[in-house]
Amino acid sequence: MVRTFEAGDALLVVDVQRDFLPGGALAVPHGDAVVPVLNRYIALAEKSGIPVFASRDWHPENHCSFRTRGGRWPPHCVAETDGARFAPGLQVSPDIVVVSKGTDQDAEAYSAFSGTNLAATLKSRGVRRLWIGGLATDYCVLETVLSARRAGFDVFLLQDATRAVDVNSGDGATAVARMIAAGAVPVDDSQIAQ
Repeated sequence: MVRTFEAGDALLVVDVQRDFLPGGALAVPHGDAVVPVLNRYIALAEKSGIPVFASRDWHPENHCSFRTRGGRWPPHCVAETDGARFAPGLQVSPDIVVVSKGTDQDAEAYSAFSGTNLAATLKSRGVRRLWIGGLATDYCVLETVLSARRAGFDVFLLQDATRAVDVNSGDGATAVARMIAAGAVPVDDSQIAQ
């Protein structure tokens, strides 16, 4: 089935930051492969006149998710560092709305909706459907999709624009199954009218 971007839609790019790319502090295998795919979606969204949002981890130096504080991850995406910047080549225009998350040192925030005003902003702009891709399938994309569904948004999961950490083999596939079970519709760019 061919789908189109239309009024009431928004594109949400999740955490495509340097620290999540190969060579970064918390690299997602082949995470850089999402950049050209997301650029195609961004260009199509801009051509279609729908808003584009980009979330980012924007952690304080002593964030609770870091191993130094008993968390499970190495320090990553510390605010104002190179590792927290968007991936090289990602087409982040001045019109893109940037959503910073994980800014409270004592609160985890995998979802782009966690501790942000994203839901209210989307609703104030008349958004009803979200097209979501980014990093990583089994963490921040998963939690963002589940939050979006709980907030009442229809969701298209851009499967060709996500990659998984796969801490345990199969985590990515399990995450996709969970998102579909929550009502997300998996698509790729071959199913979207250009």
